[in-house]
Amino acid sequence: MLSKNQIKLITSLNQKKFRLQQGLFVAEGVKTINELIGSHFKLQQLYTVDSFKIDANLETLISESELKKISFLNTPNTALAVFKIPEVKQVHTDKLIVALDNVRDPGNLGTIIRLCDWFGITDLVCNLETVDCFNPKVIQATMGSITRVNITYLDLPEFLKQTDLEVFGAFMDGDNIYKKKLTGKGVLVLGNEANGISKDIESLISSKITIPRFGDLQSTESLNVATATAVILSEFRRG
Repeated sequence: MLSKNQIKLITSLNQKKFRLQQGLFVAEGVKTINELIGSHFKLQQLYTVDSFKIDANLETLISESELKKISFLNTPNTALAVFKIPEVKQVHTDKLIVALDNVRDPGNLGTIIRLCDWFGITDLVCNLETVDCFNPKVIQATMGSITRVNITYLDLPEFLKQTDLEVFGAFMDGDNIYKKKLTGKGVLVLGNEANGISKDIESLISSKITIPRFGDLQSTESLNVATATAVILSEFRRG
């Protein structure tokens, strides 16, 4: 049975300030939880309708009605787990890095993390205004890929000033990505869903790139940032 204190703690982790205070985050769903348990992430406690057959001290069997009280999903899965937020790792600067400038939508960030995993991007760096990667909606959208991508929040302008890598930025008026010679190294910057890359970051971009529109009317304003990430990373890997 869940105590009031357990319910209070778990539900508080929907907010970033409490995640930071407690050093904990929530994951839901059997697949995601199993991915996290099998990784470097440390399980704090598992609350489940059906046993995972793990250490009894780390597993609490609960009813479906109790799960509804702590779940952040409209339709709860069969399990919810609380994990410890891992320590920040050093960014590897000898490969292709994806950098996010003010990406605010949890679904977009979760999808970008999955794309980094798919295309073998080991490091994703984010400015401090980008949505928290331990937001429950982000964790849900990553489907476990967060275990294989090193995500670092930092002063993005300072990071770009110090890097020796070529800095690419996704813009509406850049060079055609299909005609651009791309290598396996660099920093790829993607901007905010509504406003794109901010002016202070734009001044640090050495190579502006764009995905050209092929529609006859040329009326589509822009691509979703996660969709653009997929196309651009595909071209980097193909190049």
